[in-house]
Amino acid sequence: MTISVTAFDSSPKTGFAGLAQNWRADVISGFLVFLIALPLCLGIAMASGFPPQAGIISAIVGGLLVSRFNGSFVTIMGPAAGLIVVILDSVQELGAGDAMAGYRYTLAAIFFAGLIQILMGIMKAGKMSAFFPSSAVHGMLAAIGIIIMSKQIHVMLGVKPDAQTLFQTIGAIPASLRDLNPEVAIIGFLGLGILALWTLVKSPTLKMIPAPLLVVLIGMALGKYFDLEDEHKYLFLPGAVFLPHHEFTIGPKFLVTLPQNFLAGFAFPNFSRALEPVFWQQVFAIALVGSLESLLSAAAVDKLDPYKRVSDLNRDIAAVGVGNALCGLIGGLPMIAEIVRSSANVNNGAKTGWANFFHGLFLLVFVALFPKLIHEIPLASLAALLVFTGYRLASPREFKKTLSIGWDQLSVFVITIMGVLATDLLIGVAIGVVAELLFHFWRSIDWGDVVKLSRSIEETEPGVFHVQVKGAAFFGNYLALKSDLASIPDGKTVIFDLSETSSVDHTVMENLHHFCEDYRGKGGRAEIRGLDNLIATSSHPLAPRKRYA
Repeated sequence: MTISVTAFDSSPKTGFAGLAQNWRADVISGFLVFLIALPLCLGIAMASGFPPQAGIISAIVGGLLVSRFNGSFVTIMGPAAGLIVVILDSVQELGAGDAMAGYRYTLAAIFFAGLIQILMGIMKAGKMSAFFPSSAVHGMLAAIGIIIMSKQIHVMLGVKPDAQTLFQTIGAIPASLRDLNPEVAIIGFLGLGILALWTLVKSPTLKMIPAPLLVVLIGMALGKYFDLEDEHKYLFLPGAVFLPHHEFTIGPKFLVTLPQNFLAGFAFPNFSRALEPVFWQQVFAIALVGSLESLLSAAAVDKLDPYKRVSDLNRDIAAVGVGNALCGLIGGLPMIAEIVRSSANVNNGAKTGWANFFHGLFLLVFVALFPKLIHEIPLASLAALLVFTGYRLASPREFKKTLSIGWDQLSVFVITIMGVLATDLLIGVAIGVVAELLFHFWRSIDWGDVVKLSRSIEETEPGVFHVQVKGAAFFGNYLALKSDLASIPDGKTVIFDLSETSSVDHTVMENLHHFCEDYRGKGGRAEIRGLDNLIATSSHPLAPRKRYA
Protein backbone atom coordinates (compact mmCIF):
# COMPACT_ATOMS: atom_id res chain seq x y z
CA MET A 1 0.00 0.00 0.00
CA THR A 2 1.35 3.44 -0.93
CA ILE A 3 0.04 6.86 0.06
CA SER A 4 1.42 9.78 -1.94
CA VAL A 5 0.89 13.53 -2.22
CA THR A 6 2.28 16.09 -4.65
CA ALA A 7 2.90 19.82 -4.82
CA PHE A 8 0.35 22.64 -4.72
CA ASP A 9 0.18 26.23 -5.95
CA SER A 10 1.25 29.61 -4.55
CA SER A 11 -0.57 31.48 -1.78
CA PRO A 12 -1.58 35.09 -1.05
CA LYS A 13 0.87 37.58 0.37
CA THR A 14 0.88 38.32 4.11
CA GLY A 15 1.50 41.47 6.15
CA PHE A 16 0.52 44.86 4.81
CA ALA A 17 1.09 43.62 1.27
CA GLY A 18 -1.58 40.99 1.91
CA LEU A 19 -3.88 43.67 3.33
CA ALA A 20 -3.55 45.77 0.18
CA GLN A 21 -4.07 42.72 -2.02
CA ASN A 22 -6.96 41.02 -0.19
CA TRP A 23 -8.64 43.60 2.05
CA ARG A 24 -12.08 43.25 0.44
CA ALA A 25 -12.26 39.49 0.96
CA ASP A 26 -10.84 39.72 4.48
CA VAL A 27 -13.17 42.56 5.57
CA ILE A 28 -16.24 40.65 4.36
CA SER A 29 -15.12 37.41 6.02
CA GLY A 30 -14.18 39.25 9.21
CA PHE A 31 -17.63 40.81 9.39
CA LEU A 32 -19.42 37.48 8.85
CA VAL A 33 -17.23 35.78 11.48
CA PHE A 34 -17.96 38.67 13.88
CA LEU A 35 -21.69 37.88 13.54
CA ILE A 36 -20.97 34.29 14.59
CA ALA A 37 -18.42 35.19 17.27
CA LEU A 38 -20.51 37.73 19.17
CA PRO A 39 -23.12 35.32 20.61
CA LEU A 40 -20.60 32.52 21.07
CA CYS A 41 -18.20 34.74 23.02
CA LEU A 42 -21.01 35.86 25.31
CA GLY A 43 -22.30 32.33 25.86
CA ILE A 44 -18.89 30.78 26.46
CA ALA A 45 -17.98 33.47 29.00
CA MET A 46 -21.14 33.01 31.06
CA ALA A 47 -20.93 29.22 30.89
CA SER A 48 -17.35 29.54 32.20
CA GLY A 49 -18.44 31.54 35.24
CA PHE A 50 -17.00 34.78 33.80
CA PRO A 51 -18.83 38.06 33.04
CA PRO A 52 -20.19 38.13 29.45
CA GLN A 53 -17.76 40.81 28.31
CA ALA A 54 -14.78 38.58 29.19
CA GLY A 55 -15.38 36.47 26.10
CA ILE A 56 -15.50 39.53 23.86
CA ILE A 57 -12.31 40.93 25.41
CA SER A 58 -10.56 37.68 24.52
CA ALA A 59 -11.76 37.76 20.90
CA ILE A 60 -10.77 41.44 20.54
CA VAL A 61 -7.25 40.75 21.84
CA GLY A 62 -7.01 37.68 19.62
CA GLY A 63 -8.12 39.62 16.57
CA LEU A 64 -6.40 42.98 16.98
CA LEU A 65 -3.17 41.83 18.63
CA VAL A 66 -2.45 38.11 18.25
CA SER A 67 -3.42 38.02 14.57
CA ARG A 68 -0.52 40.35 13.78
CA PHE A 69 2.27 37.97 14.81
CA ASN A 70 0.82 34.44 15.16
CA GLY A 71 2.04 31.58 13.01
CA SER A 72 -1.20 30.71 11.21
CA PHE A 73 -3.00 32.22 8.23
CA VAL A 74 -6.79 31.92 8.41
CA THR A 75 -7.44 30.83 12.01
CA ILE A 76 -9.67 32.92 14.26
CA MET A 77 -8.41 33.46 17.80
CA GLY A 78 -10.88 33.68 20.65
CA PRO A 79 -12.61 31.84 23.50
CA ALA A 80 -13.72 28.27 22.81
CA ALA A 81 -16.32 25.92 24.24
CA GLY A 82 -13.61 23.36 24.92
CA LEU A 83 -12.18 25.55 27.70
CA ILE A 84 -15.50 26.09 29.48
CA VAL A 85 -15.02 23.10 31.75
CA VAL A 86 -11.49 23.91 32.89
CA ILE A 87 -12.25 27.62 33.48
CA LEU A 88 -15.49 26.97 35.35
CA ASP A 89 -13.69 24.41 37.51
CA SER A 90 -11.00 27.00 38.27
CA VAL A 91 -13.57 29.65 39.24
CA GLN A 92 -15.37 27.24 41.55
CA GLU A 93 -12.22 25.68 43.02
CA LEU A 94 -10.32 28.92 43.64
CA GLY A 95 -13.35 30.99 44.57
CA ALA A 96 -14.76 28.48 47.07
CA GLY A 97 -18.28 29.76 46.49
CA ASP A 98 -17.37 33.40 45.80
CA ALA A 99 -17.84 33.80 42.04
CA MET A 100 -16.15 37.22 41.78
CA ALA A 101 -13.15 36.10 43.85
CA GLY A 102 -12.91 32.94 41.73
CA TYR A 103 -13.00 35.07 38.59
CA ARG A 104 -10.09 37.25 39.71
CA TYR A 105 -8.03 34.29 40.96
CA THR A 106 -8.63 32.55 37.62
CA LEU A 107 -7.45 35.66 35.76
CA ALA A 108 -4.15 35.28 37.62
CA ALA A 109 -4.03 31.61 36.61
CA ILE A 110 -4.69 32.57 32.97
CA PHE A 111 -1.80 35.06 33.12
CA PHE A 112 0.67 32.39 34.28
CA ALA A 113 -0.77 29.87 31.81
CA GLY A 114 -0.04 32.42 29.07
CA LEU A 115 3.56 32.70 30.23
CA ILE A 116 3.90 28.91 30.14
CA GLN A 117 2.55 28.89 26.59
CA ILE A 118 5.10 31.53 25.56
CA LEU A 119 7.86 29.29 26.94
CA MET A 120 6.35 26.31 25.14
CA GLY A 121 6.53 28.19 21.87
CA ILE A 122 10.12 29.26 22.49
CA MET A 123 11.05 25.65 23.34
CA LYS A 124 9.34 24.48 20.13
CA ALA A 125 6.63 22.49 21.90
CA GLY A 126 4.30 22.85 18.93
CA LYS A 127 4.84 19.15 18.29
CA MET A 128 3.33 18.36 21.73
CA SER A 129 -0.01 17.31 20.23
CA ALA A 130 1.69 14.30 18.65
CA PHE A 131 2.42 12.86 22.11
CA PHE A 132 -1.21 12.45 23.11
CA PRO A 133 -3.16 9.54 21.57
CA SER A 134 -5.74 10.83 19.09
CA SER A 135 -8.56 8.77 20.59
CA ALA A 136 -7.80 10.09 24.09
CA VAL A 137 -7.84 13.68 22.82
CA HIS A 138 -11.14 13.18 20.99
CA GLY A 139 -12.50 11.43 24.09
CA MET A 140 -11.57 14.50 26.14
CA LEU A 141 -13.42 16.74 23.68
CA ALA A 142 -16.47 14.47 23.70
CA ALA A 143 -16.50 14.55 27.52
CA ILE A 144 -16.32 18.34 27.38
CA GLY A 145 -19.31 18.27 25.02
CA ILE A 146 -21.30 16.12 27.44
CA ILE A 147 -20.47 18.44 30.35
CA ILE A 148 -21.45 21.54 28.35
CA MET A 149 -24.78 19.99 27.33
CA SER A 150 -25.58 18.81 30.85
CA LYS A 151 -25.06 22.30 32.28
CA GLN A 152 -26.53 24.44 29.51
CA ILE A 153 -29.75 22.44 29.04
CA HIS A 154 -30.94 23.82 32.38
CA VAL A 155 -30.20 27.41 31.27
CA MET A 156 -32.04 26.75 28.01
CA LEU A 157 -35.07 25.61 30.01
CA GLY A 158 -34.97 28.56 32.42
CA VAL A 159 -34.44 26.32 35.47
CA LYS A 160 -31.68 26.31 38.09
CA PRO A 161 -31.11 22.69 39.16
CA ASP A 162 -30.55 21.67 42.76
CA ALA A 163 -27.26 19.91 42.03
CA GLN A 164 -23.73 20.13 43.41
CA THR A 165 -21.86 17.61 41.25
CA LEU A 166 -21.69 16.88 37.53
CA PHE A 167 -23.59 13.61 37.83
CA GLN A 168 -26.27 15.33 39.91
CA THR A 169 -26.51 18.00 37.18
CA ILE A 170 -27.00 15.29 34.56
CA GLY A 171 -29.50 13.48 36.76
CA ALA A 172 -31.49 16.71 37.25
CA ILE A 173 -32.28 17.07 33.53
CA PRO A 174 -35.62 15.17 33.72
CA ALA A 175 -36.72 17.40 36.63
CA SER A 176 -35.77 20.53 34.68
CA LEU A 177 -37.76 19.31 31.69
CA ARG A 178 -40.72 18.81 34.00
CA ASP A 179 -40.35 22.24 35.64
CA LEU A 180 -39.27 24.22 32.56
CA ASN A 181 -40.17 27.88 32.25
CA PRO A 182 -42.32 27.78 29.07
CA GLU A 183 -41.44 31.17 27.56
CA VAL A 184 -37.71 30.68 28.17
CA ALA A 185 -37.87 27.09 26.88
CA ILE A 186 -39.66 28.21 23.71
CA ILE A 187 -36.75 30.56 22.95
CA GLY A 188 -34.23 27.81 23.72
CA PHE A 189 -35.87 24.99 21.80
CA LEU A 190 -36.59 27.20 18.81
CA GLY A 191 -32.91 28.23 18.73
CA LEU A 192 -31.82 24.61 18.95
CA GLY A 193 -34.21 23.69 16.14
CA ILE A 194 -32.85 26.45 13.90
CA LEU A 195 -29.28 25.25 14.43
CA ALA A 196 -30.25 21.67 13.61
CA LEU A 197 -32.25 22.63 10.50
CA TRP A 198 -29.52 24.96 9.26
CA THR A 199 -27.20 21.97 8.87
CA LEU A 200 -29.63 20.64 6.25
CA VAL A 201 -29.86 23.87 4.25
CA LYS A 202 -28.25 23.52 0.81
CA SER A 203 -28.89 27.00 -0.62
CA PRO A 204 -25.60 28.99 -0.78
CA THR A 205 -27.61 32.21 -0.42
CA LEU A 206 -29.26 31.09 2.83
CA LYS A 207 -25.96 29.67 4.07
CA MET A 208 -24.56 33.19 3.95
CA ILE A 209 -26.76 33.96 6.97
CA PRO A 210 -24.90 32.63 10.05
CA ALA A 211 -27.15 30.30 12.04
CA PRO A 212 -25.99 31.73 15.42
CA LEU A 213 -27.00 35.21 14.26
CA LEU A 214 -30.44 33.92 13.26
CA VAL A 215 -30.86 32.22 16.64
CA VAL A 216 -29.98 35.44 18.46
CA LEU A 217 -32.22 37.68 16.32
CA ILE A 218 -35.25 35.40 16.72
CA GLY A 219 -34.50 35.06 20.42
CA MET A 220 -34.38 38.85 20.81
CA ALA A 221 -37.71 39.19 18.97
CA LEU A 222 -39.32 36.59 21.26
CA GLY A 223 -37.73 38.26 24.27
CA LYS A 224 -39.46 41.48 23.29
CA TYR A 225 -42.74 39.64 22.74
CA PHE A 226 -42.52 37.92 26.13
CA ASP A 227 -41.30 41.19 27.75
CA LEU A 228 -38.24 39.61 29.38
CA GLU A 229 -36.97 43.10 30.24
CA ASP A 230 -39.62 43.62 32.94
CA GLU A 231 -39.90 41.22 35.82
CA HIS A 232 -43.40 39.76 36.09
CA LYS A 233 -45.33 36.55 36.57
CA TYR A 234 -47.51 34.83 34.01
CA LEU A 235 -49.82 31.85 33.75
CA PHE A 236 -49.18 29.08 31.25
CA LEU A 237 -52.37 27.07 31.12
CA PRO A 238 -51.74 25.03 27.92
CA GLY A 239 -49.04 23.09 29.75
CA ALA A 240 -51.29 22.17 32.67
CA VAL A 241 -51.29 18.50 31.71
CA PHE A 242 -47.50 18.30 31.90
CA LEU A 243 -46.45 20.93 34.44
CA PRO A 244 -46.99 20.63 38.21
CA HIS A 245 -47.56 24.39 38.53
CA HIS A 246 -48.73 27.00 36.06
CA GLU A 247 -47.38 30.32 37.35
CA PHE A 248 -43.92 31.31 36.18
CA THR A 249 -41.60 34.27 36.76
CA ILE A 250 -39.88 36.08 33.91
CA GLY A 251 -37.52 39.04 33.97
CA PRO A 252 -34.14 40.59 33.05
CA LYS A 253 -32.24 37.79 34.82
CA PHE A 254 -32.93 35.77 31.67
CA LEU A 255 -31.11 38.38 29.54
CA VAL A 256 -27.41 39.14 29.01
CA THR A 257 -26.05 41.82 31.34
CA LEU A 258 -23.18 44.04 30.15
CA PRO A 259 -21.74 47.23 31.66
CA GLN A 260 -23.08 50.31 29.91
CA ASN A 261 -19.50 51.58 29.69
CA PHE A 262 -17.14 49.24 27.81
CA LEU A 263 -14.16 50.18 29.99
CA ALA A 264 -16.11 49.23 33.11
CA GLY A 265 -16.07 45.63 31.90
CA PHE A 266 -12.33 45.24 32.47
CA ALA A 267 -11.14 43.45 35.62
CA PHE A 268 -7.77 42.74 37.17
CA PRO A 269 -6.26 39.52 38.55
CA ASN A 270 -5.72 38.61 42.17
CA PHE A 271 -2.33 36.92 42.66
CA SER A 272 -2.72 36.27 46.41
CA ARG A 273 -3.11 32.48 45.96
CA ALA A 274 -0.15 32.13 43.60
CA LEU A 275 1.89 30.13 46.12
CA GLU A 276 -0.78 27.46 46.67
CA PRO A 277 -0.63 24.05 44.91
CA VAL A 278 -4.32 24.22 43.93
CA PHE A 279 -3.62 27.46 42.05
CA TRP A 280 -0.86 25.89 39.98
CA GLN A 281 -3.02 22.88 39.29
CA GLN A 282 -5.44 25.25 37.54
CA VAL A 283 -2.58 27.06 35.76
CA PHE A 284 -1.26 23.85 34.23
CA ALA A 285 -4.75 22.64 33.36
CA ILE A 286 -5.49 25.87 31.47
CA ALA A 287 -2.09 25.83 29.75
CA LEU A 288 -2.21 22.15 28.77
CA VAL A 289 -5.81 21.89 27.61
CA GLY A 290 -5.70 25.28 25.88
CA SER A 291 -2.42 24.51 24.11
CA LEU A 292 -3.54 21.08 23.01
CA GLU A 293 -6.84 22.36 21.65
CA SER A 294 -5.19 25.30 19.91
CA LEU A 295 -2.55 23.13 18.24
CA LEU A 296 -5.12 20.60 17.06
CA SER A 297 -7.43 23.34 15.77
CA ALA A 298 -4.66 25.19 13.93
CA ALA A 299 -3.53 21.95 12.27
CA ALA A 300 -7.12 21.14 11.31
CA VAL A 301 -7.67 24.59 9.80
CA ASP A 302 -4.53 24.12 7.69
CA LYS A 303 -6.34 21.21 6.04
CA LEU A 304 -9.23 23.52 5.13
CA ASP A 305 -7.01 26.27 3.70
CA PRO A 306 -7.46 26.19 -0.09
CA TYR A 307 -3.82 27.32 -0.48
CA LYS A 308 -2.61 24.46 1.78
CA ARG A 309 -0.39 26.76 3.81
CA VAL A 310 1.19 25.20 6.89
CA SER A 311 1.08 27.03 10.21
CA ASP A 312 4.16 27.56 12.36
CA LEU A 313 2.69 25.90 15.45
CA ASN A 314 5.55 26.96 17.73
CA ARG A 315 5.05 30.61 16.83
CA ASP A 316 1.28 30.15 17.06
CA ILE A 317 1.31 28.78 20.60
CA ALA A 318 3.70 31.53 21.72
CA ALA A 319 1.40 34.17 20.21
CA VAL A 320 -1.60 32.61 21.96
CA GLY A 321 0.42 32.75 25.18
CA VAL A 322 1.03 36.48 24.73
CA GLY A 323 -2.69 37.00 24.15
CA ASN A 324 -3.65 34.93 27.19
CA ALA A 325 -1.19 36.71 29.46
CA LEU A 326 -2.75 40.02 28.40
CA CYS A 327 -6.30 38.67 28.81
CA GLY A 328 -5.44 37.53 32.32
CA LEU A 329 -4.37 41.07 33.17
CA ILE A 330 -7.49 42.84 31.83
CA GLY A 331 -10.34 40.41 32.56
CA GLY A 332 -10.61 38.19 29.47
CA LEU A 333 -11.06 34.48 28.90
CA PRO A 334 -8.14 32.44 27.56
CA MET A 335 -8.10 32.08 23.78
CA ILE A 336 -7.21 29.36 21.33
CA ALA A 337 -7.23 28.92 17.56
CA GLU A 338 -10.98 28.26 17.38
CA ILE A 339 -12.11 25.64 14.83
CA VAL A 340 -15.77 26.62 14.22
CA ARG A 341 -15.12 30.30 13.55
CA SER A 342 -11.97 29.45 11.60
CA SER A 343 -13.93 27.06 9.37
CA ALA A 344 -16.48 29.80 8.72
CA ASN A 345 -13.60 32.17 7.97
CA VAL A 346 -12.29 29.82 5.27
CA ASN A 347 -15.76 29.22 3.86
CA ASN A 348 -16.36 32.99 3.69
CA GLY A 349 -13.32 33.42 1.45
CA ALA A 350 -10.74 34.81 3.89
CA LYS A 351 -7.26 35.07 2.40
CA THR A 352 -4.99 36.20 5.25
CA GLY A 353 -4.81 36.84 8.99
CA TRP A 354 -6.32 40.27 8.42
CA ALA A 355 -9.75 38.61 8.47
CA ASN A 356 -9.04 37.72 12.11
CA PHE A 357 -8.03 41.34 12.73
CA PHE A 358 -11.24 42.73 11.21
CA HIS A 359 -13.40 40.28 13.19
CA GLY A 360 -11.83 41.66 16.38
CA LEU A 361 -12.25 45.24 15.20
CA PHE A 362 -15.97 44.75 14.46
CA LEU A 363 -16.43 43.21 17.93
CA LEU A 364 -14.73 46.19 19.58
CA VAL A 365 -16.83 48.74 17.71
CA PHE A 366 -20.10 46.91 18.33
CA VAL A 367 -19.57 46.31 22.04
CA ALA A 368 -18.32 49.86 22.63
CA LEU A 369 -21.23 51.47 20.79
CA PHE A 370 -24.19 49.11 21.27
CA PRO A 371 -24.10 47.53 24.75
CA LYS A 372 -27.86 48.04 25.19
CA LEU A 373 -28.53 45.92 22.12
CA ILE A 374 -26.46 43.07 23.56
CA HIS A 375 -28.50 43.30 26.78
CA GLU A 376 -31.60 42.25 24.79
CA ILE A 377 -30.11 38.82 23.92
CA PRO A 378 -31.85 36.02 25.89
CA LEU A 379 -29.61 33.64 27.81
CA ALA A 380 -31.69 30.77 26.43
CA SER A 381 -30.53 31.61 22.90
CA LEU A 382 -26.89 31.49 23.96
CA ALA A 383 -27.51 28.26 25.87
CA ALA A 384 -29.00 26.73 22.72
CA LEU A 385 -25.79 27.60 20.83
CA LEU A 386 -23.70 25.88 23.50
CA VAL A 387 -25.93 22.80 23.73
CA PHE A 388 -25.61 22.40 19.97
CA THR A 389 -21.82 22.88 20.20
CA GLY A 390 -21.64 20.28 22.95
CA TYR A 391 -23.69 17.86 20.88
CA ARG A 392 -21.32 18.19 17.93
CA LEU A 393 -18.37 17.37 20.20
CA ALA A 394 -20.09 14.26 21.58
CA SER A 395 -22.43 13.26 18.76
CA PRO A 396 -23.05 9.58 17.86
CA ARG A 397 -21.08 10.30 14.68
CA GLU A 398 -17.92 10.74 16.79
CA PHE A 399 -18.44 7.32 18.37
CA LYS A 400 -19.10 5.76 14.97
CA LYS A 401 -16.04 7.41 13.42
CA THR A 402 -13.82 6.16 16.25
CA LEU A 403 -15.24 2.64 15.98
CA SER A 404 -14.42 2.62 12.26
CA ILE A 405 -10.74 2.97 13.20
CA GLY A 406 -10.91 -0.04 15.51
CA TRP A 407 -12.62 -1.33 18.63
CA ASP A 408 -9.49 -0.61 20.69
CA GLN A 409 -9.67 3.07 19.69
CA LEU A 410 -13.34 3.19 20.65
CA SER A 411 -12.38 1.68 24.01
CA VAL A 412 -9.76 4.39 24.63
CA PHE A 413 -12.29 7.01 23.50
CA VAL A 414 -14.96 5.79 25.95
CA ILE A 415 -12.49 5.20 28.80
CA THR A 416 -11.26 8.79 28.45
CA ILE A 417 -14.82 10.12 28.48
CA MET A 418 -15.66 8.19 31.63
CA GLY A 419 -12.36 9.23 33.23
CA VAL A 420 -13.00 12.93 32.59
CA LEU A 421 -16.61 12.75 33.79
CA ALA A 422 -15.63 10.86 36.96
CA THR A 423 -12.52 12.94 37.82
CA ASP A 424 -11.33 15.99 35.86
CA LEU A 425 -9.79 16.82 32.49
CA LEU A 426 -6.14 16.16 33.32
CA ILE A 427 -6.73 12.91 35.20
CA GLY A 428 -9.23 11.74 32.59
CA VAL A 429 -6.76 12.32 29.74
CA ALA A 430 -4.05 10.54 31.76
CA ILE A 431 -6.37 7.55 32.14
CA GLY A 432 -6.93 7.56 28.37
CA VAL A 433 -3.16 7.70 27.73
CA VAL A 434 -2.60 4.69 30.02
CA ALA A 435 -5.41 2.78 28.29
CA GLU A 436 -3.85 3.45 24.85
CA LEU A 437 -0.45 2.36 26.19
CA LEU A 438 -1.90 -0.93 27.43
CA PHE A 439 -3.52 -1.57 24.05
CA HIS A 440 -0.20 -0.87 22.38
CA PHE A 441 1.57 -3.37 24.67
CA TRP A 442 -1.06 -5.89 23.64
CA ARG A 443 -0.37 -5.21 19.93
CA SER A 444 3.43 -5.21 20.21
CA ILE A 445 5.48 -8.32 19.54
CA ASP A 446 8.51 -7.15 21.53
CA TRP A 447 7.71 -4.92 24.48
CA GLY A 448 11.33 -3.77 24.45
CA ASP A 449 10.59 -1.94 21.19
CA VAL A 450 8.33 0.42 23.10
CA VAL A 451 11.21 2.07 24.95
CA LYS A 452 12.87 3.60 21.91
CA LEU A 453 11.80 3.99 18.29
CA SER A 454 14.43 2.76 15.86
CA ARG A 455 14.51 5.04 12.83
CA SER A 456 16.88 6.42 10.23
CA ILE A 457 16.72 9.10 7.52
CA GLU A 458 18.98 8.86 4.47
CA GLU A 459 19.13 10.78 1.22
CA THR A 460 19.34 7.71 -1.03
CA GLU A 461 19.55 9.86 -4.18
CA PRO A 462 19.51 13.60 -4.79
CA GLY A 463 16.25 15.07 -3.49
CA VAL A 464 14.89 11.70 -2.23
CA PHE A 465 14.83 11.04 1.53
CA HIS A 466 14.21 7.47 2.75
CA VAL A 467 12.75 7.28 6.28
CA GLN A 468 13.15 3.77 7.73
CA VAL A 469 11.11 2.95 10.85
CA LYS A 470 11.66 -0.27 12.80
CA GLY A 471 10.11 -1.84 15.87
CA ALA A 472 7.00 -0.49 17.62
CA ALA A 473 5.85 2.97 16.55
CA PHE A 474 3.37 4.55 18.93
CA PHE A 475 2.39 7.92 20.36
CA GLY A 476 4.92 7.74 23.19
CA ASN A 477 8.00 7.47 20.96
CA TYR A 478 6.81 9.32 17.84
CA LEU A 479 8.11 12.72 19.02
CA ALA A 480 11.69 11.66 18.30
CA LEU A 481 10.78 10.83 14.71
CA LYS A 482 8.80 14.05 14.36
CA SER A 483 11.87 16.04 15.44
CA ASP A 484 14.00 14.24 12.85
CA LEU A 485 11.45 14.93 10.10
CA ALA A 486 11.75 18.67 10.75
CA SER A 487 15.31 18.53 9.36
CA ILE A 488 14.17 17.38 5.89
CA PRO A 489 14.24 20.30 3.42
CA ASP A 490 11.03 21.40 1.74
CA GLY A 491 10.18 20.54 -1.85
CA LYS A 492 11.86 17.12 -1.93
CA THR A 493 10.57 13.53 -2.01
CA VAL A 494 10.07 11.68 1.29
CA ILE A 495 9.49 7.91 1.41
CA PHE A 496 8.40 6.31 4.68
CA ASP A 497 9.26 2.62 4.92
CA LEU A 498 7.23 0.82 7.62
CA SER A 499 7.95 -2.70 6.36
CA GLU A 500 10.13 -3.54 9.39
CA THR A 501 7.81 -2.22 12.10
CA SER A 502 6.26 -4.69 14.53
CA SER A 503 3.28 -2.42 15.21
CA VAL A 504 2.03 1.08 14.39
CA ASP A 505 -0.67 2.79 16.41
CA HIS A 506 -3.42 5.09 15.13
CA THR A 507 -1.71 8.26 16.38
CA VAL A 508 1.44 7.53 14.38
CA MET A 509 -0.57 6.63 11.28
CA GLU A 510 -2.52 9.86 11.61
CA ASN A 511 0.60 11.97 12.13
CA LEU A 512 2.43 10.42 9.18
CA HIS A 513 -0.62 11.04 7.01
CA HIS A 514 -0.74 14.67 8.15
CA PHE A 515 2.98 15.05 7.51
CA CYS A 516 2.40 13.92 3.93
CA GLU A 517 -0.41 16.43 3.48
CA ASP A 518 1.64 19.24 5.00
CA TYR A 519 4.65 18.39 2.89
CA ARG A 520 2.50 18.76 -0.19
CA GLY A 521 1.66 22.28 0.92
CA LYS A 522 5.38 23.05 0.95
CA GLY A 523 5.80 21.88 -2.64
CA GLY A 524 7.07 18.33 -2.02
CA ARG A 525 6.03 14.73 -2.49
CA ALA A 526 5.62 11.96 0.10
CA GLU A 527 4.83 8.24 0.22
CA ILE A 528 4.12 5.69 2.94
CA ARG A 529 5.23 2.16 2.07
CA GLY A 530 5.38 -1.24 3.73
CA LEU A 531 1.87 -1.37 5.18
CA ASP A 532 1.13 -4.63 3.36
CA ASN A 533 3.30 -6.46 5.89
CA LEU A 534 1.00 -5.43 8.74
CA ILE A 535 -2.52 -6.44 9.81
CA ALA A 536 -4.88 -3.51 10.41
CA THR A 537 -7.48 -3.65 13.19
CA SER A 538 -10.11 -2.36 10.74
CA SER A 539 -10.54 -1.29 7.13
CA HIS A 540 -9.90 2.35 8.06
CA PRO A 541 -6.75 3.66 6.29
CA LEU A 542 -5.38 5.07 9.57
CA ALA A 543 -6.22 2.05 11.76
CA PRO A 544 -3.55 0.60 14.12
CA ARG A 545 -1.47 -2.18 12.58
CA LYS A 546 0.40 -5.24 13.83
CA ARG A 547 2.87 -7.57 12.09
CA TYR A 548 1.66 -10.98 10.98
CA ALA A 549 2.22 -13.59 13.70
